[in-house]
Amino acid sequence: MRIICDAPGQTCNRLWTYLASIARCIAEKKKMTIIFFDWTIEDFPNLLHCPFIYFPLYHKWYLKRGNGWNNYKGFTWKATHSKRWDKFFKFFGCTKGWQTMNESKYLVETKKELQHIFRPKKDIMAKAESFIEEIRQTSDLVIGVHIRHGDYQTWRNGRFYYSLEEFHHMMLQLQSLYLDQNISFFISSNADFNVNIFKGCHCFRFGKEPSGDILDLYTLSLCDRIIGPWSTYSRWASFIGEVPLCFIKERQQVFKDSDFSIVTDFYHFENGYSTEDYWTKDFSS
Repeated sequence: MRIICDAPGQTCNRLWTYLASIARCIAEKKKMTIIFFDWTIEDFPNLLHCPFIYFPLYHKWYLKRGNGWNNYKGFTWKATHSKRWDKFFKFFGCTKGWQTMNESKYLVETKKELQHIFRPKKDIMAKAESFIEEIRQTSDLVIGVHIRHGDYQTWRNGRFYYSLEEFHHMMLQLQSLYLDQNISFFISSNADFNVNIFKGCHCFRFGKEPSGDILDLYTLSLCDRIIGPWSTYSRWASFIGEVPLCFIKERQQVFKDSDFSIVTDFYHFENGYSTEDYWTKDFSS
């Protein structure tokens, strides 16, 4: 049995750390344990109740009571940032999911099962599908735009932070690329702004919804194309929804349709593009 013992970063980092192990369990008919689950776990009922995955710390009666969730998050942080706990996990043969990112052996053959397991709860699916269906009534092509602000202003020295003006320029360029089609943009962002600032572009986004991160994530996975900065978030939407993604690599990027490709595993795209060297790059300058 594989036991996943780390909790790296935010939601989509976590989802990627589960993926290879779940695929392996499906293919080899094995069981696994996820010790530290993400706080969005209840948005993924098929994952939470998967018969071959155990969540030993998931006790709804405790998490929903008083300060339960905050206590759990505090314990998670302490246990995954401790040399003593690291020794404990190593002794019991636990695995850090982040170290399984290059395991892609079973992803293709188990893709349908993975899509089922990582399907969000019904109300999120219904809201996202209804929203995209409404956009499609006046659109030939829906392009998801992932605008990551917040922590990206400082992460990697702001290398992957793009202003709203820069995104606007990219969206106008995409409209020129697909000039013969009616283009609409679905905006997914952790920043607070009105889409009316993108003059000349047909843009939509959700308001402040419950389960907003997962609602945006699933809606991105229903688009026809996705653009955004380097992120596990848009990468997950591309993989799970089989949507062609183009990472923004430079501020003056010129987009081509051939730049868009479906993510096949954490490091690779269908068109052969690889991001393996990205994690070792020096972005200090």
